[in-house]
Amino acid sequence: MLRKFNSLVKATAVASCLVAPMLSSFAHAEKWDMPMAYSNTNYHTQNAKLFAEAVKVATQGKLDIVVHGGGSLFGGKEIKRAVQTGQAQIGERLLSAHANENAVYGFDSVPFLASSFDDSVKLWNAAKPELEKVMSKDNLVLLYSVPWPGQGLYFKKAVESKADAKGVKFRSYNAATARLSELMGMQPVQVEAAELSQALATGVVASMISSGSTGYDKKVWEELTHFYDVNAWLPRNYIFVNKDAWDGLDKSTQSIVKGMAMLAEQSGTARAQQLSDWYISQLAANGMTVQAAKGQLLTDLQEIGKTMTSEWQKAAGDTATAIISNFQK
Repeated sequence: MLRKFNSLVKATAVASCLVAPMLSSFAHAEKWDMPMAYSNTNYHTQNAKLFAEAVKVATQGKLDIVVHGGGSLFGGKEIKRAVQTGQAQIGERLLSAHANENAVYGFDSVPFLASSFDDSVKLWNAAKPELEKVMSKDNLVLLYSVPWPGQGLYFKKAVESKADAKGVKFRSYNAATARLSELMGMQPVQVEAAELSQALATGVVASMISSGSTGYDKKVWEELTHFYDVNAWLPRNYIFVNKDAWDGLDKSTQSIVKGMAMLAEQSGTARAQQLSDWYISQLAANGMTVQAAKGQLLTDLQEIGKTMTSEWQKAAGDTATAIISNFQK
């Protein structure tokens, strides 16, 4: 799918050159800055760069989106606010990190509610209408979303139950991971992706829950030894636009951006699925002990999942009920 998206970008560029002079279009280009928290080598960032290129060629240069990866323009925790306030016109963020603002943002991080790619897509489709309402109130227009592979637990030692994890410093990246840490008896420490390598190297944290993608990108085998494949949830990154900037586009440009966003979502999702097992194989290839969670550890996690699901439903109220109802249909 990523290859098809890339081919479409090239084909669109050729067609655009035949239809109208590109140079005259570029003279009137509107430039949007797009901050992203993850490195330029990460598939989310690569996918967003293809999206930006597709928009540029399809609009004949009318809209030029410049991607700033690795938290180089704004740090991860700053991106949503930057786009809301117009400091950046478009951005990408793990919205579950903002569940403290509105519990609906945490729908994709409810343990074991959706623990496969198919279920993640179903949950996303069920939640999208509700999420769009919440984001609109935050002066944001939602464009597309791409999942991470399933979340697994990383440790610096063998862990067979939550008792074995007691007191361990745990990297959290949203309210759900912090709560999981607390229920496991660990000590949550908020660490953004760009700061993770240093936090591990300096002992600020010694464990985390994340996908194989993050483990591979950050070479966590240099500090950690064990990965437990849990598929607790598949968090998603979201690309969104400042509403005022969006309203400033003409209808034709909006339609093009929406079309390219749809392709980017399909491409990014396919890439996540393609890479999921490969990332885990690379953890093992670099010396980590990789295994599925089982026995008492799995039992403990499932009980924690029930607790967190109940807590999220209570916090998100009728909206949570609507999302879960639509998801289970």
